[in-house]
Amino acid sequence: MSARRPLPKGSPRLSAAPRAPRPAPEIDEAALVQAAQRDPAKFEALYELHFERVYAYVVRRVRDRTTAEDVTAEVFQKALAALPNYEWRGAPLAAWLFRIAANAIVDQGKRDRRDAPLVNDVLETASELDLQVIENRAQLFRAVSTLPEEQRRIIQQRFIEERSIREIAQQLDKTEGAIKQLQFRALRTLRAQMGGSRG
Repeated sequence: MSARRPLPKGSPRLSAAPRAPRPAPEIDEAALVQAAQRDPAKFEALYELHFERVYAYVVRRVRDRTTAEDVTAEVFQKALAALPNYEWRGAPLAAWLFRIAANAIVDQGKRDRRDAPLVNDVLETASELDLQVIENRAQLFRAVSTLPEEQRRIIQQRFIEERSIREIAQQLDKTEGAIKQLQFRALRTLRAQMGGSRG
């Protein structure tokens, strides 16, 4: 669930370290966009603000974690390149990023020579997107990134890679009971964090 944060080419050095979930302060997104248009080094603020949202959108459609990470990196590379021509019209920047992501998913499907979804289908999904669902998923990814490493790996393998308890136990050289216990603790922690962050 937690993704490594790939750095957009030509962007400033962006931290890949997991961060604890924090309440979102009031953000003047238009000012952040204008600052990044004047100075590409300021793109980091937009990247940090939208990374989990974009990753949540991509991973829901791609389902393969490595591919989702690659597509997410591509989205931010394209966004950084296109930002000088972006016109702020009052809509959230996330809508623009989701449109870039939809096109990147289609491109990835073509590159993989799989049955890619039709461009219009993906774009329609992006335009009708339930932003609250994406926001909840992004919040969940941030929470997963704060788990102890072993618990985080189990959650990723169970729910992103869809591995069985037995497969994870074999890979980590643990008993199935130990994996179930670690998964239980991780889910309990996530429930507490997600419940607390909504209050």
